[in-house]
Amino acid sequence: MFVVTVRFTIDLAYYPAFLRAMVANAGESRQREPGCVAFDVCEDPAQPGQVFLYEIYRDAAAFEQHKREAHFLAFDQLVAPWVQHRAIKVYSLLDR
Repeated sequence: MFVVTVRFTIDLAYYPAFLRAMVANAGESRQREPGCVAFDVCEDPAQPGQVFLYEIYRDAAAFEQHKREAHFLAFDQLVAPWVQHRAIKVYSLLDR
C-alpha cells in the first residue's frame, strides 16, 4: 500500500472554508476512487490553521489517478491561495 501524508498551514481567514472543502474532497476520494483505501483529515486543536492528512492508496498509480480526478483538481484550485505551507511525504505501508 502507498501512504501519503500532508501537513498544511492555512491562512486563518480561510480556515473554516478550507476545512469544509478538504472534508468534501476526502469524502469524494473515498467514495469515487476504488484505489483510495483511507483518507483522514485531522486538525491540531492546539494550533489553529494546522491540518494533517493521512491517505492510503492501493499503489502509487492510484495516487497518481487521484491527482487527476475532477474533484481533486477543483479542490486544489480553490484552496491554493489559502495555503501558506504544504509538506508532502510518501511511505510504504508494511502491515494492514
